[in-house]
Amino acid sequence: MLRNVTLMKGCDGSVLIDTVNPSSPAEKDSPPNNPSLRGFEVIDNAKARLEAVCARKVSCADILAFAARDSVEITRGLGYEVPAGRKDGRVSLSSEALANLPPPTSNVNQLTQAFANKGLTQEEMVTLSGSHTIGRSHCASFSNRLYNFNSTTSQDPTLDPNYANQLKAACPQGSTNPNLVVPMDPPSPATSDVSYYRGVLSNRGLFTSDQTLLTNQQTLSQVIQNSQNLFGWHIKFSNAMVKMGKIGVLTGNNTGEIRVNCREINS
Repeated sequence: MLRNVTLMKGCDGSVLIDTVNPSSPAEKDSPPNNPSLRGFEVIDNAKARLEAVCARKVSCADILAFAARDSVEITRGLGYEVPAGRKDGRVSLSSEALANLPPPTSNVNQLTQAFANKGLTQEEMVTLSGSHTIGRSHCASFSNRLYNFNSTTSQDPTLDPNYANQLKAACPQGSTNPNLVVPMDPPSPATSDVSYYRGVLSNRGLFTSDQTLLTNQQTLSQVIQNSQNLFGWHIKFSNAMVKMGKIGVLTGNNTGEIRVNCREINS
């Protein structure tokens, strides 16, 4: 979730705000996020417990940053120190998610530029792409690679045929079932490891934005390096997460607040 948060408005907890006016939906209801983002109740529970012992001291943005770190540790990744002191934003717009989140159909140049726009390097983009080692995806995010790739072929020729058959079995053509999901890294979907990079090298990257990392000599080299060095990737990932967690933060006298309820701005 943190990757989505910071590539939108920044680390200000704006993705946690619920839509109030259906004509102006919030970030969480933007197509790139709904229904992909889940687990908002975890943040709600943490906030409620903190408010009970130290009201209006810990922002939702900080809770989200710490939860992201904890999720890395829980899945056998490397822990890291999380700078605190963020304030919560008071604006959440669906349009900002559409404008800032690179879609799963992005090529390597588009990904590089999207991350550069937020002050992140191409190597950090490749490093953070490794977060696809955890979690699941809805079929709509990659079905174009299976059934409607381009005018000359229905299936993406860069996709491993056996893997494509597995995906087709899980995501039948024309299905509109919103509950169909597949793991992004089938060999170890609940472990922060380098299996993702090995899958990409085997043409088993789920998204076009995964497969495209092999089309550039620099990103290919980084994928190979990460696939061979678990501890090295853990270090780079932790450093990139700390850097990403500083994007667009509201601190000090900057406009912002500490929300009482993470789902709504203070009245």
